[in-house]
Amino acid sequence: MTSPGKLRALDACATPAGHFNVLAVDHRGNLWEALEKYGPVDDAAFLAFKRDTISRLAPYASAVLTDPTYGIGMGIAEGWLPAHLGLLAPLEVTNYSLKMSDRAYTPVPHWSVGKIRRVGGQGVKLLLYYHPQAENAATQRAIAADVVASCAAHDLPLFLEPIVFSTDPATPLTASGFRDAVVGAAADFSALGIDILKSQFPCDPALTSDEREWKSALRDLDAACTVPWALLSAGVSYDVFRRQAQMACDAGCSGVIVGRAVWNEAVTAPSPAARRDMLGAICAPRVQELGEICAAGRPFREKLSVNTAFNVDWTQAYGEL
Repeated sequence: MTSPGKLRALDACATPAGHFNVLAVDHRGNLWEALEKYGPVDDAAFLAFKRDTISRLAPYASAVLTDPTYGIGMGIAEGWLPAHLGLLAPLEVTNYSLKMSDRAYTPVPHWSVGKIRRVGGQGVKLLLYYHPQAENAATQRAIAADVVASCAAHDLPLFLEPIVFSTDPATPLTASGFRDAVVGAAADFSALGIDILKSQFPCDPALTSDEREWKSALRDLDAACTVPWALLSAGVSYDVFRRQAQMACDAGCSGVIVGRAVWNEAVTAPSPAARRDMLGAICAPRVQELGEICAAGRPFREKLSVNTAFNVDWTQAYGEL
């Protein structure tokens, strides 16, 4: 049963109709490396990218997912992180120099579910590299279960993001193997009591472009996932992601949590002024269009267990934090 606090937080992250159109700008190491290809990067330059991207695109989103170091702290202090939008924050740091099977969960230093709540966040994002048959699968599920318990204690919803990988580093996942792993991850983690699944598209477009297979895989994903789910962009082009989002929302998805697919071109801008122009002219219309696409999806409340039988004494059973 979804608590009133979690439900209120989820409503704050969604549109009034109950769809997620979340702007993701929580990227750190991989974004820093991408920016370095086009010029020198220091803390000030990295912060400026986050500031410009969130300032230009957040007005068209339902919520923002950003990191504590460069997004939340300075965004609140300087006033460019909108207070009227939902705020999601990540728990993990990812070392992209390691192969996926070796990327263990590493918490952001000096950061926690409790601090996300304290700073006014409405959601916790946890990314775990996962394969249902991997040797560390039980360990990853145990990590997720611990975070589920912490989120319950602080009355914050958990957005769980499983990223699948091949159990044999020498052999990439096949199209069917990728599909099975994404669907299996959805089943495993939604059974643990997470609130929202932040899911990969269940077909790798590099392995299959057959939309009949895409539709079939999306039906399997929706059936396996017992909680609302939103689609992540995984770095595909905007044109590909737009089509994926359309098909996912037709299949029961409740929206998107999207980063690079909408703002990736801004990384290549030759100057801050050019970046701001690009964000406004190219990227902002994408966020708006995705909002229109997500409106055709399933409102997230339809896949939640909600107690609507409240009475005047409900606060007696509603515990303290």
